[in-house]
Amino acid sequence: MTQIRCLNCRQPYPEEGVPYRCPSCGGVYDYDIWPAIPPQWDTTQPGIWRYRQAFGLPPEGPVISLGEGNTPLVWSTYEGRRVALKCEYLNPTGSFKDRGEAVLLSFLRSRGVTFAIEDSSGNAGASFAAYAARANVQARVYVPDEAAGPKRRQIEAYGAEVVRILGTRTVVAEKAQRVAAQGAVYASHAFLPQVLPGYATLAYELVAQLGEAPGTLVVPVGQGGLLLGAGRGFWALQQAGMIEKLPWLVGVQAQACAPLWALFTYGPVGLQWTREGKTLAEGVRVLHPVRGDGVLRMVAASGGMFIAVDEPQILPARDQLARQGFYVEPTSALAWAALASLPANAPQPVVVVLTGSGLKSVN
Repeated sequence: MTQIRCLNCRQPYPEEGVPYRCPSCGGVYDYDIWPAIPPQWDTTQPGIWRYRQAFGLPPEGPVISLGEGNTPLVWSTYEGRRVALKCEYLNPTGSFKDRGEAVLLSFLRSRGVTFAIEDSSGNAGASFAAYAARANVQARVYVPDEAAGPKRRQIEAYGAEVVRILGTRTVVAEKAQRVAAQGAVYASHAFLPQVLPGYATLAYELVAQLGEAPGTLVVPVGQGGLLLGAGRGFWALQQAGMIEKLPWLVGVQAQACAPLWALFTYGPVGLQWTREGKTLAEGVRVLHPVRGDGVLRMVAASGGMFIAVDEPQILPARDQLARQGFYVEPTSALAWAALASLPANAPQPVVVVLTGSGLKSVN
């Protein structure tokens, strides 16, 4: 997979094994050449797999699928403004993570992986566990001890081993990395770039559903993989002549832990008061996003912005969505709450991504 290289030393991703960081220098891997858009999609395939030619997977490799993708786009209004809601919480395990994990587990199986670990506050772990079960891969997931009970039980239900760790989300990730250093395959949704083409299918679907690119895309951001993958998907569609303009990309974070918002708004000085504070939006409690620089550049290039949502706004936003029939977790509600801060001149149509199901939350 020579289109993937280390961002630091430029070494290509090896043809064997599944390193999550460059073995030579410890750098992060990313796409040097983004998979090209084919002349036409394979509409005979279901869900995201009609876009398989843009995944960069081996042609003869396995397809690990639970029917992900093709989620509804439902129109609503916010203070008189027409808004479309992309219902990613209706993916098989209840979150957008299924798009990335389907592609990642297909890649892992093509490399002969039979055991892998992951760390997660909930949604990524549940998705990884489900697709690992589908792929006959033994899974172990490290979670924060305070992670929502329904998410832990969901991970366990798929047969994965759950290891609860005292400490912040950062501490949990550090534990997984220490285990990976001992030889375990670390199927990290943050480090492994193979999830990104899966996330890009959000862009392809939205263009198909709208008949054009959104004017503005509003997405909750922790690691920022969905926003980055979708942004690259829109870019690829523009390069292929399938859309004219890129949408504004609007990343939404909880004020309690908003490093990308702080950097975008105030520059490096903004990080001086950024903390990994507790928040109801546990899915975006990420202090050091692995691809933070790429996410910042993507948002800036789109003409978009970051919005930070105060804690008291989260549950009312969740409840407003529920009163319209959309039952989502607090992390998803960030995107709806952010509409109050969206500039009046934000390009239309505005699409809000509802990332995770309310059935996963105890709040």
